[in-house]
Amino acid sequence: MVKELQASIRTIMTPGPVEAEPRVLRAMSAPILGQYDPEFFAMMNDVTNLLKLPFQTENEWALAVDGTARAGLEAAVCGIIEPGDKVLVPSFGRFGFLMAELAQRAGAQVKIVEQAWGTIFDPKKVIEEIKAYNPKMLIMVHGETSTGQMQDLKEIGLFCKENDVLFMVDAVATFTGADFQTDAWGVDIAVAGTQKCLSVPTGMAPVTYNAKVEKILASRYQVELGLTKDVRNDRFISSNYLDLSQIQQYWGPKHINHHTEMTSMIYALREGLRIVHEEGLENRFARHRKHEKAMMTGLNAMGLTLFGDMASKMPTVTCVNIPEGLDGEAVRATLLHHYGVEIASSFGSLAGKIWRIGNMGFSSRKENVLHTLNALEASITFHGGKIAKGEAAQAALKFYSEN
Repeated sequence: MVKELQASIRTIMTPGPVEAEPRVLRAMSAPILGQYDPEFFAMMNDVTNLLKLPFQTENEWALAVDGTARAGLEAAVCGIIEPGDKVLVPSFGRFGFLMAELAQRAGAQVKIVEQAWGTIFDPKKVIEEIKAYNPKMLIMVHGETSTGQMQDLKEIGLFCKENDVLFMVDAVATFTGADFQTDAWGVDIAVAGTQKCLSVPTGMAPVTYNAKVEKILASRYQVELGLTKDVRNDRFISSNYLDLSQIQQYWGPKHINHHTEMTSMIYALREGLRIVHEEGLENRFARHRKHEKAMMTGLNAMGLTLFGDMASKMPTVTCVNIPEGLDGEAVRATLLHHYGVEIASSFGSLAGKIWRIGNMGFSSRKENVLHTLNALEASITFHGGKIAKGEAAQAALKFYSEN
């Protein structure tokens, strides 16, 4: 017989998912409402209104796609891109290449521009590439969790706005943890996730888009065949489940049914966003910066070196070079199984070379930083790593006492 579920308690310090807000978990236990219940529609409207603050937008449309953040990214790409469209993707890590793949799968002519991992693009270089390629859409990642780097977007976005180039941004790893200004930066469509800085369980992808994108979606809208045979469109969006034009109608005032909404996840998203509003954006950003600096202070005191350009480092992810000769996966296993602490490895050319330590949402707090530093020091020492023992947590404590 299968035993009752008993998930272990972890200190999750990865770049996502992270520990969920306790209030969010409590909200998820509320009674289920029907998908046509006016009370439930009111909750969906709450989510739309609450999303506008962290996206920093006046857009009419702010909603959530059911599925992980990647579902939202794919919905955005599939909704805008048609076969043959030209798309430019400047990539400085794994998830830039994901954007390129999503665009390719949608039938776009994709040009990828690469930047060395651990650095970001000079905005002027991106602008020159836009001028040379003349794409319908530019897609960029804001915070690249594979390298811990955060891209400057404002100059690029305003150029796109002035030159009629659609600008899509993956804001999954920075949403509610670092400043992201949809309107001021000229972003036409932005996609986030619930499982990172928002500290809501994995399962929804917040999206916001402006009137330019809405016009494209409207031009491709097709009513589902089971609802009517009369509204056909040769330019229909290839995915039904990820059809943003239909999802918009579901979230809009007519509430035209598209699928059965994820009731408990709406409860969770609504509560997570309420917490963001209560804390305030600036306070929330400052909290993430503070715990990031404490973590960096402790890592440096331990004698470890950080990976990437510190001038463009994300406040929500810290990448650490694994000391030469040390088995990074063995250290991670000791952390997890003996201390209950989870940090992440990396991908591609950085696999086995760096650890990635998250600093996101509810996981971004002092006790997590101190516990992680102590556990990491002990685990590295256990596996024969040469570090400065007893220094990391003391340095972080000193930082906290002064800040």
